[in-house]
Amino acid sequence: MKENERGKILLESGTNEIEIMQFTIDNNLYGINVAKVREIMMSAPVKPMPHAHPAVEGIFKPRDIVLTVVDLPYYLTGQHSSPDSRHLFIVTNFNKMYIAFRVHTVVGISRISWTDIQKPDKTISGGEEGVATGIAQCEGQLVTILDFEKIVAEIAPETTIQMKEIEQLGKRTDRTCPVLIAEDSILLSRMIQQALNKAGYTNLLMFANGQELWDYLRPLAKEPDQLDEKVALVITDIEMPSMDGHHLTKLIKSDNVLKRIPVIIFSSLVTEEMRIKGKELGADEQLSKPEIGHLVDVMDGLLSRKTKGK
Repeated sequence: MKENERGKILLESGTNEIEIMQFTIDNNLYGINVAKVREIMMSAPVKPMPHAHPAVEGIFKPRDIVLTVVDLPYYLTGQHSSPDSRHLFIVTNFNKMYIAFRVHTVVGISRISWTDIQKPDKTISGGEEGVATGIAQCEGQLVTILDFEKIVAEIAPETTIQMKEIEQLGKRTDRTCPVLIAEDSILLSRMIQQALNKAGYTNLLMFANGQELWDYLRPLAKEPDQLDEKVALVITDIEMPSMDGHHLTKLIKSDNVLKRIPVIIFSSLVTEEMRIKGKELGADEQLSKPEIGHLVDVMDGLLSRKTKGK
């Protein structure tokens, strides 16, 4: 994918849509958000690394950066296969990391609405252990969208949310103001909730996607005098089935009553390109996962300013 083509995709102001890159492993169709993809490369020889996770092939240096290569076929199937020169590397960038994932073929890109992506039930996804974040229908084919953040968190736990960042904040007083959080990953939702509880935020309302949070929030616009008692702050991921975080932010900031609620976008997709879009939509702050300590600092600041402004 050329950089200018990718830029057009990222900076388009489409409402609640996603570009999905489809790829195959053993003739099964999978998908990844194009916003995570930097480029597609032909596979190349990889230098093994000692004591690495079994799914980590090793490293290679195509140009000026050393990339970790994850054997995605092995991760998904548990079966080792010989590297094939026809395989491809999908080079990704999220959580401020560059990682290459080996796949068998790349099929193409489809643009669909988040409302057309269904959250897999637990019999399919495996609950917290599953790596399917959604099921989409692209041009008549069912595509399993993988939770790449969870894959990386399992392979390298040190790259995900760290409770020690909260411990380093020291002793804190409890804050009982209601905070609404939209996060579709069961694993990350639980980790965020535990971390914020430890940081003193004891009144958290968790939602599985932007649509569920909006359904809760929208009726509160009719009760402006009680709004602050019902919601003090909204934190949202970007990638979510039904309604993404950008569309949720736009809805909140377009409402004459709800727009005074501070909105923090907390996502692995917060890059410079995405910051432009988030700012245009009215987000008060945008932070990259997994910086949970930074999130607490920003929450403290926004709520303090809100209190002083009353």
